Amino acid sequence: QVHLVESGGGLVQPGGSVRLSCAASGTFFSLHSMAWYRQAPGEQRELVASITNGGFTKYGDSVRGRATISRDNAKNTMELQMNSLKFEDTAVYICYANARLRYSDAYSYTDFWGQGTQVTVSS
Repeated sequence: QVHLVESGGGLVQPGGSVRLSCAASGTFFSLHSMAWYRQAPGEQRELVASITNGGFTKYGDSVRGRATISRDNAKNTMELQMNSLKFEDTAVYICYANARLRYSDAYSYTDFWGQGTQVTVSS
């Protein structure tokens, strides 16, 4: 019951930057952790960055130092800023959220995934 919609993807040049956004909507009590994953053709889905509802962040090894994840709890949105883009950053970037759907679901958080937004790094 959480609908996640990504935006901001597109074609970018090597060394450039991109800012992705994820908006959460639907019926839920609260959002716990959120994250950005990415998946390239023929590759497994990998974690790009995650952020808790308290603002604690983690980054994947491949983007550490180049990416910044943030969220606005009041607006139920999340962003990913990536700089110094490389060819290997080309992938579908997918928004993830772990949500408590109802007040009574204190120990039953549910995973939700967006449809993804394509980021293509090419000259």
